[in-house]
Amino acid sequence: MDNKHLLIVQGLKKHFVIEGGFLRGKAACLRAVDGVDLEVRRGETLGVVGESGCGKTTLGRCILRLEEPTEGRVFFEGQDILTYDRRELRAVRRNMQIIFQDPYSSLNPRKKVGRIIGEAFTVHKMLSKKGRRNRVHELANLVGIRPEQINRYPHEFSGGQRQRICVARALALNPKLIIADEPVSALDVSIQAQTLNLLVELQSRFGLTYIFISHDLSVVRHICDRVAVMYLGRIVELADPTELFLRPLHPYTQALLSAVPVIGPRDKGKRIYLKGEVPSQINPPSGCSFHPRCMNKHDICTQEMPAMKEGGHDHWVACYFPGK
Repeated sequence: MDNKHLLIVQGLKKHFVIEGGFLRGKAACLRAVDGVDLEVRRGETLGVVGESGCGKTTLGRCILRLEEPTEGRVFFEGQDILTYDRRELRAVRRNMQIIFQDPYSSLNPRKKVGRIIGEAFTVHKMLSKKGRRNRVHELANLVGIRPEQINRYPHEFSGGQRQRICVARALALNPKLIIADEPVSALDVSIQAQTLNLLVELQSRFGLTYIFISHDLSVVRHICDRVAVMYLGRIVELADPTELFLRPLHPYTQALLSAVPVIGPRDKGKRIYLKGEVPSQINPPSGCSFHPRCMNKHDICTQEMPAMKEGGHDHWVACYFPGK
């Protein structure tokens, strides 16, 4: 493993077994993540985008082993953490943290903010009592929470302040990788901008690496160095934001970008309307998973799953007929 990449994911799969019953018939398998290969460079922000239900959040949770993957390998700093036992995993989790989507449900309402931020020190048995208190004050100040506010409960804060508390909690152990799972989707637009600016500032200050999961393409374009587009549990396109927005190669990416709101009248014919519904992840289509909705499909698309291939400088796409 090279020193350039902090995280390398190979063939990652997560299948959920849906139990059958007397009326439901035999058990079925839901393929939430179905063979993801990914490389995350040190210090970058990698965006993961796609429709709701495409597997973005499950991918992030599998990387952290909050969900145990069905198959695959996850290398963090060259070590396959899927082989780690509970003790080894606790140690590596100091360097891997997550910011959850909902700042309301991700904070314990029965604990004061100071205890929430400092809980990681208790779990990992770090610092003295005084050292923990000083570190909690330092983290709170870092994200814009005043010292007198740390003795309050989460319900006494606004949505934006709660997400700042979640950011402080994620930073407590000086992690190298933070998975941000739609961290601004539950916030007002003005608060979204403040939170994004905070994340960018913290990355520059501490050399953080982000996996930024979102369905908001305008946010991803603003904050990310590269963008991975997911569809039905697989990555179908990967490129830097400028290249992706100017020259999308996969028909699914083209449809997503055509749906981004624009100021002023849109030229007729620019909006791409996909036909049909998203296929079931319990019974996915053969070949390319996008072919039932694709306007450019050919016979081979229904028979074989396309592999990722380079369609330009560091621009990868899983499509037999890219850019049509």
